[in-house]
Amino acid sequence: MVTSAVVPVRPYTPHSNATDWANRLTRCVVGLAMFGAGIALILQANLGAAPWDMLHKGISEHLHIRIGFVLEGISFVVLLLWIPLHQRPGIGTILNALEIGFVVDLIGPHLPDTHRLVPRVAMLLTGVLIIAIGSGFYIGAGLGTGPRDGLMVGLSARGISVRLARTSVEFAVGLGGIALGVRPGVGTLLFMFGIGPLVQLILPLLALPPRAAGRSRRSALAASAEGGAGINPTIEGVHPEDS
Repeated sequence: MVTSAVVPVRPYTPHSNATDWANRLTRCVVGLAMFGAGIALILQANLGAAPWDMLHKGISEHLHIRIGFVLEGISFVVLLLWIPLHQRPGIGTILNALEIGFVVDLIGPHLPDTHRLVPRVAMLLTGVLIIAIGSGFYIGAGLGTGPRDGLMVGLSARGISVRLARTSVEFAVGLGGIALGVRPGVGTLLFMFGIGPLVQLILPLLALPPRAAGRSRRSALAASAEGGAGINPTIEGVHPEDS
């Protein structure tokens, strides 16, 4: 999870609010589609999945239903946990809950099924990279955290450190996946320790300033005229490991 302030590399000056919304929504949808494609690749590689996807896969196999449907269902169950934590979903949150699972089910059946190690490793590495880039687009759009990351944010607001909240929740769901017969593997470790640094590297290249930047800039300029402080151009980003 990326919790440090991220400074967008390139200037962003949309011509209108409509243009800004269209740009952000497009980036969000594209990013989530990439995220879903990456999950499908990692699952097809069968070399170990992220803790949440271990749980999704275990439930899918035991109930004999599509894994994308499970992913969507778990997303909305997690959203119910936002209520006592006083978290508010954004449009990106709802798109996250619906789109990623849909893309996993759309792409997964068309991926090659092989027992050869080299193509499986290639699918695993490609999946992790695509998820990192997709996360940059999705998080950088600034339209809301994913259901699972919102849970971490809500717990941290209750005095639990983000690191402890993330570790505890992912350990629990990973154990759930193991209990359902899904084994962790090298892909599990690669995702847990590799996705964060990759997103942290890519996010500044794709992040947009927060939507309130224009209003904040005007307020800051007014404050400056009265002797106030300057403008802070940073945004806060979190990694949506929602899968």
